[in-house]
Amino acid sequence: MSDVRPADLCRELLLALQASEGRRARRKRDTTPDAIGLGIKRALLERAVADDPDPSTFEAWLLERCLAADDDVSVGAVRMMAVDVLAEWRLASALPEFRDWLHRGAPSDDARPDGDVDVKDSDRANRD
Repeated sequence: MSDVRPADLCRELLLALQASEGRRARRKRDTTPDAIGLGIKRALLERAVADDPDPSTFEAWLLERCLAADDDVSVGAVRMMAVDVLAEWRLASALPEFRDWLHRGAPSDDARPDGDVDVKDSDRANRD
């Protein structure tokens, strides 16, 4: 499907998760479900970096992770995050601009110079 190695992309997605976590931490609502989802996604990404699956078998590799989910984790939640990772990998494979953006550290208007994240008024309106 692609010359993009899943492990390389997942390494960059792990870095991009930092901005998401900063944004989540600033929300006034209960973000426990967000934290659980991000934790599952982080575990999938870390495992992909460690296992370095072949691009031709990445989807099957993700399915295996879903089927091998720990008893204390919902298979549906793991599947949801696996579908998200697969979609991002496909996007990076098809759209060089997305891959370049990730390679640059996934810069965001929400990020502040100190590496922290600033929640915009539009984000506040969407989350409340």
